[in-house]
Amino acid sequence: MASADTGHVPQGMPSHDTTEGAHSHVTPEGAHSHDTHEQRHPYHLVDPSPWPLLGAMAALLAAGGAVAWMHGGPVWFMVAGLVSILYVMARWWMDVVDEGERQGHHSKVVQLGLRYGMILFIASEVMFFAAFFWAFFGASLFPTEAIGKIWPPKGIETFDPWDLPFLNTLILLTSGVTLTWAHHALIENQRRDVIRGLVLTIALGLTFTAIQAYEYSHAAFGFKDGIYASTFYMATGFHGFHVIVGTTFLCVCLGRALKGHFKPDHHVGFEAAAWYWHFVDVVWLFLFVCVYWLGGK
Repeated sequence: MASADTGHVPQGMPSHDTTEGAHSHVTPEGAHSHDTHEQRHPYHLVDPSPWPLLGAMAALLAAGGAVAWMHGGPVWFMVAGLVSILYVMARWWMDVVDEGERQGHHSKVVQLGLRYGMILFIASEVMFFAAFFWAFFGASLFPTEAIGKIWPPKGIETFDPWDLPFLNTLILLTSGVTLTWAHHALIENQRRDVIRGLVLTIALGLTFTAIQAYEYSHAAFGFKDGIYASTFYMATGFHGFHVIVGTTFLCVCLGRALKGHFKPDHHVGFEAAAWYWHFVDVVWLFLFVCVYWLGGK
């Protein structure tokens, strides 16, 4: 009772004043951390976005429309789905660019994650083309009786590998050099050379596509003319599609470079485009040697 009358607090028990002081010390700090949303990690927690859901709905519309079109239905549903997919992709990537350029969310760790993502995407593309090479080698190394056990099959007039295909090989190799020049210029912060290198690379990519279109228009066989024609057009045609995608990728990089985007130590988008373009170059070298040269004999 004496301790209660005199206000004495037993040893080991916190007093009201001590507790209040501790509480008043913690609360402002916690409130400050909550108010400013202080980030204690290098990762980027993205804001809620509509694009994943809209992208899935667009893909469903495109796939369903394609099935309906193959069964005699109208083509517009498939076209609408494809257009919607392109729109979602463009808007989604615009948000990613804004997060890195204006909002500053792309820390070193985030950039590393983006690079890993691009590496895994290119690895999946390697497997994609491996399937076409597998089909071509399976048919060419072990020709069946259905095609007379010879390769190329009878009646197939193949392309001269040292004509347009060799010219396109030189064009793609040169485009790899010009893109590497642009990349090194970016690292050295020489923006004028970056733009020059990108313009040259895009021009070479467009030239490759034009020559391949001319080659297809003068081919002596069509897509349905046997296993050689099918594997040839599937492999070289999908590569040509990748060249178009890569050219579009580089056009976006050119537009961003003209706006002042990319820094010597922060240009993941440019690196991704360069890696993709060099991958397209390497695939073409395999196509030239295996399909045009050795596979056409």
